[in-house]
Amino acid sequence: MDTVKIISWNVNGLRAILDKNFYEFTQAYRPDILCLQETKIYAEVCPKIIGFKETYFNHCEIKKGYSGTAIFTQISPVSVRYLDVDMEHPEGRIIVNEYASFYLINTYVPNSKADLQRLSYRTQVWDKAIRTLLLKLEQTKPILWCGDLNVAHQPIDLEHPDANHFSAGFTDEERNSFSEHLKAGFVDVFRHFYPEKAKQYTWWSYRMRAREKNVGWRIDYFIASHKLLPYIASCEILPSVMGSDHAPIALEIDKNLF
Repeated sequence: MDTVKIISWNVNGLRAILDKNFYEFTQAYRPDILCLQETKIYAEVCPKIIGFKETYFNHCEIKKGYSGTAIFTQISPVSVRYLDVDMEHPEGRIIVNEYASFYLINTYVPNSKADLQRLSYRTQVWDKAIRTLLLKLEQTKPILWCGDLNVAHQPIDLEHPDANHFSAGFTDEERNSFSEHLKAGFVDVFRHFYPEKAKQYTWWSYRMRAREKNVGWRIDYFIASHKLLPYIASCEILPSVMGSDHAPIALEIDKNLF
């Protein structure tokens, strides 16, 4: 299968990572499409990115240096849409690139916050809205959804599940909401390939040498329509890539879909 490489990465600040290892990373892994989350870029300071044919940014319009998504691509999309659950208070959280045979949706899902202040909004508003969007798009073409989804779905997806049962990202409400995505007809692609593989994490706290000890969480995903699975060759986590508190995740998909 001749494939296209799509990488998703929460960079925790694009300008910061441009000063670290961004171009070393793109040279080493050569993504055809790179989806970024938490860019923290607003329009007035949007940097020029070299090495990609086209770049698309969805900025947070209500708070500078907050949230934000981007897609850098070597393959021109049919169309691009910049979306938010609340278009009156845009946080730059969703970009939809349409390709010939599927939609690619890049998202930065809101964190419920340490005090769970945003838990109800996250599960009852945001998750329901993104699921509605995915189902609507799927009526036309299959979908591939990627990004920082800010939830560890199962106990296997974090190092200390018992100690984090009431922590943001592992509450029953968030996990059940994620299950509703899968019940709606979508697949966690990494778990499709590796249903029992443990200690596979994409985020680590900066505290207590958590990354060095691999005390982490898997909260970054590729989610796909069932129809796309035969066309996906691989899905991997890239934990050796530094520069952010998240690791990139990489997926290879049939080039003929473009």
